[in-house]
Amino acid sequence: MTRDAGPTPPSDRIVSLDALRGLALLGILLINVWVFAMPEETLLNPTVYGDFTGANYWAWVVSHVFGQNKFITLFSALFGAGILLFIDSKNEKGQDAMRLHYRRTAILIAIGLMHAYLLWYGDILVAYGVTALVVVAFRDFEARKLAGVGVVFLLFLPVVELFAAFTIGGDAIAAQWAPARSAIEQQVATYRGGWVEQLDHRVSSSFDRQTTGYINGTFWQVGGTMLLGMALYRWGVLTGERSAALYRRLVALGVVGLAITVAGVFYIEANDWSADAALVWRQFIYVGSFPLAGGYLGLVMLYARRRPDGPVTRGLAAVGRTAFTNYLLQTVIATTVFYGHGLGLFGSVTRVEQLGFVVAVWLVQIALSVLWLRRFRFGPVEWVWRTLTYGERQPMRNPE
Repeated sequence: MTRDAGPTPPSDRIVSLDALRGLALLGILLINVWVFAMPEETLLNPTVYGDFTGANYWAWVVSHVFGQNKFITLFSALFGAGILLFIDSKNEKGQDAMRLHYRRTAILIAIGLMHAYLLWYGDILVAYGVTALVVVAFRDFEARKLAGVGVVFLLFLPVVELFAAFTIGGDAIAAQWAPARSAIEQQVATYRGGWVEQLDHRVSSSFDRQTTGYINGTFWQVGGTMLLGMALYRWGVLTGERSAALYRRLVALGVVGLAITVAGVFYIEANDWSADAALVWRQFIYVGSFPLAGGYLGLVMLYARRRPDGPVTRGLAAVGRTAFTNYLLQTVIATTVFYGHGLGLFGSVTRVEQLGFVVAVWLVQIALSVLWLRRFRFGPVEWVWRTLTYGERQPMRNPE
């Protein structure tokens, strides 16, 4: 029998895991807003566009230190854990877990392709889907081996970039680090234009990210982080099964990650934002993100354990249960506000104003998620994904 035995009822869900996913999804917008509202080169070098002084500088510092690469790391680890959680659940029900995994992943990739080419080049769903097809091969590894393979994957980027830093130097990223002013201005004009005009940049950028960008970077980082997430799931860390002492140690580790990230800011500032220094600075970001993401994990697990029914836990968990819908909703809201087919504010919103936008979206998404789940079992996109995966209409409304 391969038919789904029914949706996981709310009472059986792991609330702390949902809350952690919700925090990660909301936190991702802190960084994504940069490339929703400004040229994509600002993700690599924040000095290339917009005011970078005073309050706007500090708005960047806060987002960078607490958000850049941290929440996507957390989300990737949770995605890896989700692969094993899904397979374990289907095996327990006597279903063909791998067939369902491949079908589910193919649907994810298809939705990601539409997201990337129709709405926003910054899509991560395609990368997640393709990587999920690879890392699932390690599903039977014990936790220690999963972590070991994950670390090997994760070492690829720093080794390559540090080698480039000490051999080629800043020339390795000069074109991306200091793009021509005309190219920046063209991108601003493109996204202040209509949907058709935007295709020029969106299609080429999406393609680059899904090919060379994926092979040379994203695959190794996302794949390694997913494998670590699979290990953490096997160890019971992501499911809230470990001791409070372990989660407190993760919080302490988060302080180390924070210190590494802050040290990176001092380093790049001391080197006047040079391309030569940037390759080293990227390692501060990369290395610091893992312990700080662990710190967030520890905080959420400790809080959810103390206040499982508290408004913060319930709000984050609601966002986490509807994460697929909320991820796409962030794109719809942001592109409507910033792109020319909407309000056309691209390139004209300061970093402080961007933070205000992020907080407003957070409040909307938390409220909508809580209200939606009072009546329905899944988010609307989750329902479509599940229905297509199992090949039959899934029950949507909560039982009365």
